[in-house]
Amino acid sequence: MTSTQGPAQPAGRTRDAARTRDEILTVATQEFARLGYTGARVDEIAARTRTTKRMIYYYFGGKEQLFTAVLERAYSRIRQAEQLLDVEHLDPVAAVRRLAELTFDHHEDHPDFIRLVSIENIHEAEHIAASAELSRIGSPAIDVLRRILDTGRTSGLFTADIDAVDLHAMISSFCFFRIANRHTFGALFGRDLVAPGLREHYRTMLGDMIIAYLTADRAA
Repeated sequence: MTSTQGPAQPAGRTRDAARTRDEILTVATQEFARLGYTGARVDEIAARTRTTKRMIYYYFGGKEQLFTAVLERAYSRIRQAEQLLDVEHLDPVAAVRRLAELTFDHHEDHPDFIRLVSIENIHEAEHIAASAELSRIGSPAIDVLRRILDTGRTSGLFTADIDAVDLHAMISSFCFFRIANRHTFGALFGRDLVAPGLREHYRTMLGDMIIAYLTADRAA
């Protein structure tokens, strides 16, 4: 029988291609986050990666596809962290606090992610909407939050009438605001939201706010 497959690619060449692609994505992430989709230049990305514009187009197809690939990698990283989160052994209060802390830590550690999401919102999520990969990624945090909410309600700890998506939005909004608005907030109110000395204060405050909402006495 004649094989229809092409010749196998040498392992070294495959690794080189993967490394080149990853380097392009790393630099492209920095450029898009710094200058936005419109301002970033493929020529500059090529120069910083010591490759060529033609090579970038070979790997990604064009600037639009490159930006989409950058978004896909950025979202996949937080989704992977969510998937690795083990809260099944925790009580609902501790579990929801741990998930909130994960989001807090990720957003602080990846400010480029915040800028990329802000840029994509300016473009009305057109790249995300067109990405089959992003439509499949979803959010493992939603499934985790759904299970935590079900357990918390069954045990009588949680009283809030809220679904997992809205709870995810509550957690994300504080974490996102703290990074995205740090400069304007600091200029207006004289407080640096990401000052190292305030980090644990805000991290704890986030969990306290979420838990207080979920466990509030609504009979009053």
